[in-house]
Amino acid sequence: MGRRGFLAGLSALAVSGCVATPKPEAPKVVEPPKPRRVVPPMYYAMPNERFPIPEVDVSHLEERWWRKDVDYPTSERKGTLIVDTPNRYLYHVTGPNRATRYGIGVGRDGFSWAGRAIMAYRREWPRWTPPNEMVARRPELEPYSIANGGMPPGLRNPLGARALYIHLNGRDTLYRIHGTPEPWSIGKAVSSGCIRLINQDVIHLHDNVRDGSPIVVIPDPKMQHLLVS
Repeated sequence: MGRRGFLAGLSALAVSGCVATPKPEAPKVVEPPKPRRVVPPMYYAMPNERFPIPEVDVSHLEERWWRKDVDYPTSERKGTLIVDTPNRYLYHVTGPNRATRYGIGVGRDGFSWAGRAIMAYRREWPRWTPPNEMVARRPELEPYSIANGGMPPGLRNPLGARALYIHLNGRDTLYRIHGTPEPWSIGKAVSSGCIRLINQDVIHLHDNVRDGSPIVVIPDPKMQHLLVS
């Protein structure tokens, strides 16, 4: 090969080398995993309960609904339960202008209520007996009717781990404050008039409230209500 051919070959190699060099790829951006929300000790599992209660999945329970001791100006006496239906909170008055606040689920439109009554008594792991009116609307509940003795206690029971029974003038109103294993339902209007708390919270309330305590339910102006007083 002559000098001219040799130089031409080098030139071709140089040009072809520039063309063939791949463009470096931009580094891939790897999204860091979202941190798992830390479960506070008050929502840990409760393995020593009659029916062991699992840890609360706080990814389905916004922090604003978590149990908390708060300032709460009120003229109601210590021990009173105040259900703030519009804002989805239950307050247990613990002292002058102080209360323990719980996030709650409330009755859906048409089955909500408001007024003054008495929290007559409490039950651990209660049986659930849907009233006859509910059975008439939902015939599939007939096996749990009053006549059939209700649903046995357990994690699938709609009343959850505890129930507080609300009376007016010495008579059962059929409304309850009770537990639920469904944290996603807190802050919503989902039940048939009852007030629901996650099981860990209703156990805490059950252990700190006293039979005969007054209860005040603030009406939600956006919903229809049965006034019990």
